[in-house]
Amino acid sequence: MSTENEGAAVPPAPSAPPVPVDAPAAPEAHPAPPTAPPAHQSHPEASWPPPAPATPSYAQQGPDASAAGGGGSDAPTVWGAAYQQPAPAPAPAGRKRGGLLAAVLVAALLAGGIGGGIGYTLAKDDDTSSTTVSAADTGGDIKRDAGTVAGVAQRALPSTVTIEAESSSGEGGTGTGFVFDTEGHIVTNNHVVAEAVDGGKLAATFPDGKKYDAEVVGHAQGYDVAVIKLKNAPSGLKPLTLGDSDKVAVGDSTIAIGAPFGLSNTVTTGIISAKNRPVASSDGTGSNASYMSALQTDASINPGNSGGPLLDAKGNVIGINSAIQSTGNGLGGSGQSGSIGLGFAIPINQAKYVAQQLIKTGEPVYAKIGASVSLEEGTGGAKISEDGAGNSEPVEPGGPADKAGLKPGDVITKLNDRVIDSGPTLIGEIWTHKPGDKVKITYERGGDTRTVEVTLGSRVGDN
Repeated sequence: MSTENEGAAVPPAPSAPPVPVDAPAAPEAHPAPPTAPPAHQSHPEASWPPPAPATPSYAQQGPDASAAGGGGSDAPTVWGAAYQQPAPAPAPAGRKRGGLLAAVLVAALLAGGIGGGIGYTLAKDDDTSSTTVSAADTGGDIKRDAGTVAGVAQRALPSTVTIEAESSSGEGGTGTGFVFDTEGHIVTNNHVVAEAVDGGKLAATFPDGKKYDAEVVGHAQGYDVAVIKLKNAPSGLKPLTLGDSDKVAVGDSTIAIGAPFGLSNTVTTGIISAKNRPVASSDGTGSNASYMSALQTDASINPGNSGGPLLDAKGNVIGINSAIQSTGNGLGGSGQSGSIGLGFAIPINQAKYVAQQLIKTGEPVYAKIGASVSLEEGTGGAKISEDGAGNSEPVEPGGPADKAGLKPGDVITKLNDRVIDSGPTLIGEIWTHKPGDKVKITYERGGDTRTVEVTLGSRVGDN
C-alpha cells in the first residue's frame, strides 16, 4: 500500500497498497494498476533502511509538494496524482476575469439581484406602504452536546495547529499537528517538518491566530512521526486526550482535523474502514520509506492534513493522519492528488511510544528481527533474502532471527496471528511492537511450515 511518505521506489504491499497525499491527478476512468517491482530489486533489512514505495503520497501542502508528495501533514505510511483543472472558456472580448474571482463575483451579483427583486416586490404589494418585514423569533441558544461532531470539534480545535516548515533554501510546505503536553510539545508527521530539520524554519499557528516559532525535538523517518516544541509556549495548553487504537473497530466514527490545501482548521468526518492496512509511503524525493500498519478511514484527508489528529466520536486521538490512496501515483506530476475516501493514519498507540522516545532522547528506537527481506511481490510472504543489504549478512549473526533458527530463503507468512504477505507488511507489523517483545513467527522452508518464538531486538536512529 502506498502513501504520501518519503522514500525510494518501494513496491506497495500486495494486500491493498495505499498512496500518500499527493497532488490530485486528472481522474481516470480506469486507473492503471501499480507496477510490479523489478525482479532484480534489492532486499532491504526488515528493520532499515527500506526503499520507498512506488506510488505513495503524503497529506502535506506546499510549494514543493508536487515533488515531495504533499502530508499528512501534514502524507507517510503514510504516509497521488496531479490534478489538472479543465481549461477555462475564453472570456468575451473586452471582459477579463480570473476564473475563481469571476465565479465569486457572479454569485454575489446574483444574490444581490435576487434580494433587490424580492425587496421591490414586498414594497410594491404592501398596502400600508411599509417596507418593514418582521423576523420570526429566534429559537434561543443552540447547545451542542459533547458527543456530537460539532461538540468534539469545539473542544479539539483549540489544541491543533497549522505547521509551516521552510528549508534553508526557502522551500517548504504546510501540515498539521496537535498539542501533546502542557510543555509545548506538538506531535506531527516527519514529512511535515523534514524541510526544517537542517537549519530551516518552523512556525505553528493556533485557530485563534496566535503564531509561535518552533524547533524540531526529534523525528523518525521510518515511523513518519516527529515532535516539535513551541518556543515561548503559552500557559494553559490543553493536550488532546489519547485513545486506544487497539480497541478501535471497523465502523467506528472518525473525525479528522487538518489544513487541506492550506485551509486551516478544517474538520471532516467518516468511519474506520479497515484496520492493520500495510502501508508503505514515500514523498518521492528518494529518501527512505515509511511503513505502517495503518488505520484506514474514509474521512476526507488531503494535502495539508498530514500530522493532524484522527479522533473518535468522543474526541480521543486514535491516529495521526499521514497518507492517502489516489487514482494516480502523483510522483513527478504537476500537482497533488486529493481524497477519494482512502485515507491512512498511524495508530496512536504506536505514535505515542515513538513521540515519548523522541522527547526523551531525540532519536527513534525501532524493533527488529535482524534479517533482510525481499520487497518483491509474488513470494507468498516475506522472504528472507539470500544477500543482505549493503554487503551485510542476510541474517544478522547473533541477532533475533539467527537465534530463532531462521535462514536465508525462509518465507515468513505470519507474525503472531497477523498474515504476512510481503516484506513491507512484515516491516510495518514489526514496528507496531517494542524491542524486547516476544512474537511468534510462522515460516515456510522446503515445503514445511514451522513456528518459532523470536525476541525482537532494537535499532536506534534512522541511519
